[in-house]
Amino acid sequence: MIESDFDKIDAVLIQFKGRKGSLIPILQNTQAQLGYLSKEALEYISEKTKIPVAEIYGVATFYAQFRLEPIGKNIIRICHGTACHVANASKISEALYEELKIVPGGTTKDLKFTVEEVACLGCCSLAPVIMINDKTYGRLTPGKIKDILAQY
Repeated sequence: MIESDFDKIDAVLIQFKGRKGSLIPILQNTQAQLGYLSKEALEYISEKTKIPVAEIYGVATFYAQFRLEPIGKNIIRICHGTACHVANASKISEALYEELKIVPGGTTKDLKFTVEEVACLGCCSLAPVIMINDKTYGRLTPGKIKDILAQY
C-alpha cells in the first residue's frame, strides 16, 4: 500500500469513529476507496479500531461482496443464465480464459481484466452475452472475443 492508501483508510475510520457495529461499513468503504481489501489494509484497520485482525478476516471472507485480491481495470461478466447456457456460454468462457490466460474468476497479471461468471445479465434475447464494464456484447461466438478484448 502507498501512503495515500493509509490516508484513505483514515478518512473512512474517522467517518465511522465511535459507531458500534461499523466493521462492515468500514470494510465496504475501504474497498470502495482501494478496489479491494489488502492484507495491509486489514491489519491497519485492526490496529486503528482495536478489532482483532482474525475477526476482521472472518467478516471479510464470510461475505462475497469483499475482495481480498486486486481486480482488473475492466470487469468482464460472463452470463451463464439459462438462455446463455443453451447458446453455448461455456465456449465463450473458454475463449475468454484462453485469450486472457487466466482461470475462472481470475485477473490478468497486468490488472487489465477481471472475469466474473454471473447467473444472469438480463439480456436473454442477445444470448450468449458478456458485459465489459457497462457495455454489453451479445450474440457472441468464441471467434469474436479477441476483437472485443482488443478494444480495451
